[in-house]
Amino acid sequence: MDATDAIPAVRLDGVSKQFADSYAVHDLDLDIEAGHFFSLLGPSGCGKTTSLRMIGGFTDPTEGSVLLAGEDVTGLPPNKRNVNTVFQSYALFDHLSIADNIAFGLKRKGVDRAETHKRVAEMLDLVQLGGLADRMPRTLSGGQRQRVALARALVNRPAVLLLDEPLAALDLKLRRQMQVELKQIQREVGITFVFVTHDQDEALTMSDRIAVLNAGRVEQCGTPEDIYEHPASRFVASFMGTSNLMTGTYRAGEVALDQGPALPVGRRSGITDGTAVSVSVRPEKIWLSDFEQDMPVLSGVIRETVYSGPTTTYLIEIAPGVTLSVLEQNTARARMEDRWSGGETVEFGWRPEHCLVLA
Repeated sequence: MDATDAIPAVRLDGVSKQFADSYAVHDLDLDIEAGHFFSLLGPSGCGKTTSLRMIGGFTDPTEGSVLLAGEDVTGLPPNKRNVNTVFQSYALFDHLSIADNIAFGLKRKGVDRAETHKRVAEMLDLVQLGGLADRMPRTLSGGQRQRVALARALVNRPAVLLLDEPLAALDLKLRRQMQVELKQIQREVGITFVFVTHDQDEALTMSDRIAVLNAGRVEQCGTPEDIYEHPASRFVASFMGTSNLMTGTYRAGEVALDQGPALPVGRRSGITDGTAVSVSVRPEKIWLSDFEQDMPVLSGVIRETVYSGPTTTYLIEIAPGVTLSVLEQNTARARMEDRWSGGETVEFGWRPEHCLVLA
């Protein structure tokens, strides 16, 4: 079978979920390839957890079908689907040791003692808890408890692992560490991961592909780079990190702002002169010095300087009520006295192709 014809690990075919008079998920079509780390990303209430619960069998769709490896499992309960779930709360058994927590599912399936011991040992090594088999969950840190929950789910060798914001309860430093570790584990075991998160950085760091949900619908689905660099809508541009979003009218390679100057965007095929558009330019794409040759240059007044360790953000007013955020790296050559403090008029610019036009 050609790779392009491969059966997806998960397919949501016209799936909707209605609660009373409103839809949590509406007419969702989604294919998740086998072996991918796939993230469902969006703000609270967008339908991502409801979608995950329908894949796992915890919630039945009002309309549409859920398929796993080509098999329609829409009416099957969770224990009849080849999936496991890691919840945000971890749901460990506090009266069982770490090893017994991991072995729980195997024992319920009747796996013999020798095989259970072997697979539990493999999972403990995989999640770097080899010396803690006899410890109790209450003695573990948050990161260690998260690893136990992951091992307990993986030991059953599911075709798909569902993860419902499992890192949300961890502090920032540990969460970033676990993001890297979780992706490494996914690559090692080769199991399809479907990960729910509201954290854009988390999704960008870990995912092979991302579906951005808004009000129960997919706004855009693609690779992290596609989603960030080429947002398909104003919502995606604003939700994925920081973006300078403005509205205006497109004319001959420029967008004349509703309030403010004309911004260089380059010629855009498919957009006719006089079209009302939104424009988006990322703060890190804007140059404050060392302009490239022929780069269009604008000017504005620095109204605020925000130092954040590795970076400094400048808020630049380019017209009354119109302020751009500009991000600069604090490199080894950068000195405190070289930074602007506020009130100065500065020049800035960007490559026209870095200013996105959203019709």
